[in-house]
Amino acid sequence: MDEALSHLKSADPVMTRLIAQYSRPTFTKHANYYQELVSGIIGQQLSLAAARAIETRFRALFGGNFPAPEEILTIDVETLRGVGFSRPKARYVQDLALKILDGSVSFIGLDDQSNEEIITQLTHVKGIGEWTVHMFLIFCMARQDVLPVGDLGIRNGITKLYGLEHQAMPGDVAEVAEQQNWRPYESVASWYIWQSLENAPTTTASS
Repeated sequence: MDEALSHLKSADPVMTRLIAQYSRPTFTKHANYYQELVSGIIGQQLSLAAARAIETRFRALFGGNFPAPEEILTIDVETLRGVGFSRPKARYVQDLALKILDGSVSFIGLDDQSNEEIITQLTHVKGIGEWTVHMFLIFCMARQDVLPVGDLGIRNGITKLYGLEHQAMPGDVAEVAEQQNWRPYESVASWYIWQSLENAPTTTASS
C-alpha cells in the first residue's frame, strides 16, 4: 500500500489532499468467491441490514450453512421469495448455480485472469453487471487497479473534486483517471473518492 499511496500523491494533487485527510485503505482478499457473488446478488439495491437478514433466512433453508450450487437448484423460486428474494434475484442465483455446474463460470484459476477476462466471464450470469464485478474485483479479490466508472459515488466525487461543470459520466471518470495517472492503483484512488463523500460503496448501489 505504501507504493500505491506514494504513486498517487506524486501523480495527483487531489489524491495528495485526500490521502492526508483519510486513513489508509485495506483490501482483504476473500477465500470463497462463489459465496461472495451470491451475497452480492442478494444485496443489490438493498441496505446492508436488509441484505444480511435475507441471507440469514436463506442459510436457514439449508440448516444454517451456505448452500452449494447444486443445493440452490433443489429449491424453487417461490421458496426463495419466501425468505425475501425478489423473483429476479431468485432467478439470478439459480442462473449462477447453473453456470457453475455446467462450467460456464469457474473460479479455478480466476486469480490468474485479467480484470477484463473476469468481467467477461461473470457478466454472462443473469443479474451480474459490470458494477457488481467491479465491486467483486476490489473488495473480494483485492485488485488494486479497478476503476468503477459507472458507480454513482465515484461519478459524484469526480464532479465535485475535479470541478467538472456537468455530472461526470463514465467517460469523464476514465478521462480523469488517465489524466491524473492513477494506474495501476485505480481501486485505491476510487476508495479515497468514496471516503471524500462519506459514501463508501454499499449494497444500495445498482448492479
